[in-house]
Amino acid sequence: MSQPDTACLVLTTAGTEDEADQLATAIVEARLAACVQIQRVRSIYQWQGETRTEPEWQLSMKTRTGRYVALEAFIRERHSYEVPEIVQLPITAGSADYLRWVAQGTAD
Repeated sequence: MSQPDTACLVLTTAGTEDEADQLATAIVEARLAACVQIQRVRSIYQWQGETRTEPEWQLSMKTRTGRYVALEAFIRERHSYEVPEIVQLPITAGSADYLRWVAQGTAD
């Protein structure tokens, strides 16, 4: 199990650029992530028995593992999707200065 101060990356997607911008801003202001990057992507997926192709906006959030539970709840409360993607990926190495900045930006 990861230590609470271990850096991680959390991913989600949004259906519109406006939703992605609003969610990213709220996450950073709540100090649940030090930085959120938004990229336009095209997703191909199965939903309710259909194969769909949709534009989405992927949010990549730099945070700490100790903030994940609160971040997941925050996203679920505000997300428009019935089943939003919310996944955590470990950061196994990185610049000490950058990782310190992530920790400071997500301080409780």
